[in-house]
Amino acid sequence: MIEWLGIGHLFELSRTEAVAGFFTPLVIFAAFFLAQLILPGRRVPGYVINPETGEPRSYRLNGLLVFAIALIVWALELTGMPRDWFYRSSIYAVAGGTVFTTIFTIISVLSQPQGKVKNPLLALWFGRAQELSFFNERFDVKMYFYVVGGTMLSLNALSGAVYHYQLFGESSNPGVFLYAAFFTFYVLDYFIFERVQLYTYDLIHESLGFKLWWGGLVVYGWMFILPLWGMAAYPDPGFSPAWSKVWLIGAAALFLFGWGISRGANLQKYSFKRWPDRKFLGLIEPRFIEAGDRRILCSGLWGVARHFNYMGEGFLSLSIALVFGYFTNLWAWTYCVFVVAMFTYRQRDDDRHCAEKYGPEKWGEYQARVKYRIVPGIY
Repeated sequence: MIEWLGIGHLFELSRTEAVAGFFTPLVIFAAFFLAQLILPGRRVPGYVINPETGEPRSYRLNGLLVFAIALIVWALELTGMPRDWFYRSSIYAVAGGTVFTTIFTIISVLSQPQGKVKNPLLALWFGRAQELSFFNERFDVKMYFYVVGGTMLSLNALSGAVYHYQLFGESSNPGVFLYAAFFTFYVLDYFIFERVQLYTYDLIHESLGFKLWWGGLVVYGWMFILPLWGMAAYPDPGFSPAWSKVWLIGAAALFLFGWGISRGANLQKYSFKRWPDRKFLGLIEPRFIEAGDRRILCSGLWGVARHFNYMGEGFLSLSIALVFGYFTNLWAWTYCVFVVAMFTYRQRDDDRHCAEKYGPEKWGEYQARVKYRIVPGIY
């Protein structure tokens, strides 16, 4: 079965290496915890209100610094760990990470009072506490997820590219290196605009259950490179030089197109929430629907579709499916299928939250004005 799936190379570790791979996530979790706690950061107010004070929660951000240091440590092998280790130990790391995040979930859920979710299994999945921070809000759990998950996504992709080059040398697939560049750019961009994440779905709506612990640390950090599990074992697809340019430039253009939509939409929302009367990029006039003391943005990218940023993520994921050059290989499509399914579900859940937040009448008015959910003219 393993050989049929094409991932036999991920089970070639010795018993000692397998044990080390299993505990690698725990070491990473601890190292990043200390890094975020010790390294300097800037304090900023977020969007979520602290119920104890009635004021916006305070967050301490240092993700870009943590990310840069992690890249240097990995690239120079300062810990003695080979650069291909994260990729080669992927299977065992996912197993270990799942066990450890299960333990963290149980602690974080059972240490909180019972909330709206009475079923204990559902409480473990969805969580009870919406926020957890420690040391006078010096360390926030949700932002920790973003820093660990994002950094490890980049390092795992880069590690897979190193493994691929060591395996094939001059016959390497340039799409694998472009894939690693895609995710490294994606994560770097996230950390440059780290404050924008304080205004996103996870920070505002999600609670700290297994869904977020496992999703934020293991799925985001290790499993988002799922296409690479199969595709790292394939050499250059052998296109002609002319078609190689079309393929690689086309994949890169599609990636940048999707990234531009996603980043632009998120920045517009962030700008509107902070400066509601300011034109976005100095060009787009903010138009909105009054909903009591809240406002629903309905101009610019948010006037095209109600979750237009998700369309950007969809195009981005499509570029990742195409970048390997093996267009009919199912491994190449795993990330794309996951992202499309996740955001199709999330937009429905987000609609429900928005109806509660703004009121069904006002949200219905927005739905009537902006008819499409994600893809203009289609859905």
